[in-house]
Amino acid sequence: MGESNYRCGKDRRVAPLDRRITDDSSTHFRRFKNISVSEKILNTCLLVVIGIGYLVALANLYYTHQGHDGKPGISVHDVMINYHGEPGHTRLGAAINGPMEGNLKYKSDKNVILKWIQIGAPEEEYNDHVATILNRDCIICHAPEINPSLPNLTNYEGVSEVTQAGGVSLPSLIRVSHIHLFGIAFILFFIGRIFLLCDMNVIVKRVVVVIPFAAMLIDVMSWFITKSLPSFAYVVVASGALMGVSMGMQILISLYQMWRQPKEEAEVSIQATTQETTV
Repeated sequence: MGESNYRCGKDRRVAPLDRRITDDSSTHFRRFKNISVSEKILNTCLLVVIGIGYLVALANLYYTHQGHDGKPGISVHDVMINYHGEPGHTRLGAAINGPMEGNLKYKSDKNVILKWIQIGAPEEEYNDHVATILNRDCIICHAPEINPSLPNLTNYEGVSEVTQAGGVSLPSLIRVSHIHLFGIAFILFFIGRIFLLCDMNVIVKRVVVVIPFAAMLIDVMSWFITKSLPSFAYVVVASGALMGVSMGMQILISLYQMWRQPKEEAEVSIQATTQETTV
């Protein structure tokens, strides 16, 4: 009976121990303490560049949305006008009266554009007077090949969209939203992958990783809703702020634990030995 437990000189009674060791190693998750310095440097460079890029994006958001209501600074009212529109307010008129006024080479050009908007923005007047101004001072930024998220001011069709009081057009919303979703999703994925290396409660970690994705979806959906329901602009501001705060928290916590948190003692590995016997 003893011989049935031994084949080829190997004790089969140690097999369960072997399986336990394999199972333990397969459930080991990597943390910052397990990665090399080179990988830490690479992760840090990515997080820092993304953080700076997001701050620049906030500055761009400020300068492209502020002043729509004729007042300095950005407000919820500016967001309402941008997406829903307002009687007597057009996006082009608000920009010329606000942040974009300084881009005009001649101050008299402002009155030319505003007068053209007031008479209904006819195409003939655009070709005679307005196109020259916009092509000289505006299309350096407002061209699809340069910045697809900004209004297209290279032709009459694009300019006429921002001379209406109805806010941003539906085709423009669709164009910007699909770029926003694809681009931001990749950024959040890379930040989340690094954040998963943090040492913290697993439930908290899972919630924090999901929050910016959910906030981004709510933010984009609220653009379309605000076009019909202007009070939904508060959701646009809140969801955008939530996405930024949660993304910033992931970056800061990751950087802290990557470089400043003391390393824990290495785990003691279990080594199993098998007893070889001869029959």
